Amino acid sequence: MVSDNELGLFLRVRREAVTPAEVGLPAGPRRRAPGLRRSEVAALADVSVEYVTRLEQGRDRRPSPQVLAALANALRLTRNERVHLHHLTKAADPSFNCRGNTTPTGEVRPTVRALLDRLEPTPAVLLNQLSDILAHTAGYERLVTPIGLLDAPQPNLARFVLADRRARSAFPDWGHMADEQVAALKQGPFRAYPPMAALADELTITAGDDFTRRVDTVPSLPKASGIFRLAHPEAGMLRLAYETLELPVDDDQRLLVHLPADAATATALDRLNSKPSQPLRLVAG
Repeated sequence: MVSDNELGLFLRVRREAVTPAEVGLPAGPRRRAPGLRRSEVAALADVSVEYVTRLEQGRDRRPSPQVLAALANALRLTRNERVHLHHLTKAADPSFNCRGNTTPTGEVRPTVRALLDRLEPTPAVLLNQLSDILAHTAGYERLVTPIGLLDAPQPNLARFVLADRRARSAFPDWGHMADEQVAALKQGPFRAYPPMAALADELTITAGDDFTRRVDTVPSLPKASGIFRLAHPEAGMLRLAYETLELPVDDDQRLLVHLPADAATATALDRLNSKPSQPLRLVAG
């Protein structure tokens, strides 16, 4: 399953993200909250306001396919968001865990290692569902070693961003980075999966409210691509675009590839990559 009332959280966040103009409604005066009102979503989806309220509050977690489709249309959901909405309703049964009793894999298939080789010197990193760093390119090592991301015996991207104070200096837009890490951890069974529950318990202690507040407020749908800033101790301020490539479901791994988002960053990365570095692609489990 997902965290408690994840369906309601997702519907509310998406409702607040849609402007009246996007659905052909006047903004009107005295609008105290961003986005659409529940009454407006109800009218667009042809359901009652009470039913929208029950869904958002978690008092009804099994809407019919017809209602789901109407809500998706009303909220202008993308294809990926519609698939996610469907998954949230299927995961309403707390006894269901799509990962079963499996343990997080640290194995990197030979073809994935070969892919990392082909990506050099592009900064790229392979993560499992816990955000453990399993393998990376030498370009990634040159990018993140100076900020301390690879210092731990078993480096973990979420643990570094959320619980290591150095991350706040390394990522000027730290709040956004933290949101994305929590969203990635919540994608799937979350606390119903024992290894993830153990990591969540750890982060509850080490990161505190910065983690627990996000668990309650950030939907479990991380962005697959985007741009972030990295304050690199040697190369200066970098603007990096990223793309997330999901591996087959049995791997339960994702490849995060970083590209320069502007000419200045491209030049800075070229300078970093011109320095000799010992390749370090596999991380011992």
